[in-house]
Amino acid sequence: MSEKTIMLCCTAGMSTSMMVSRMQKVAEQSGLDYKIFAKPTAEAGDILHNEKIDCILLGPQVKYLKAEFEKKYQSFNVPIAIIDMAAYGMMDGKKVLEQAQSLMS
Repeated sequence: MSEKTIMLCCTAGMSTSMMVSRMQKVAEQSGLDYKIFAKPTAEAGDILHNEKIDCILLGPQVKYLKAEFEKKYQSFNVPIAIIDMAAYGMMDGKKVLEQAQSLMS
């Protein structure tokens, strides 16, 4: 079982999949046992009901859903943030992983 689980969400889970790869690479190089995956925003509820998630990062393109996510999934007590737009644009897996880590600490 992974030490931490990070879920990235975007419209279809596609654009964040490259970010997941970059984040996983950085995590592995740092010796971190993290499960990092991307899902469409529509599937977030099902995932939260079936798996312990330590942090949710929303793609910049769905930042308008942050308040809805916070209200809808408040009972799960999971930190939710929008991925830094500059880091996302540069596909900076290290910076986005650091963002997730700061949410989980």
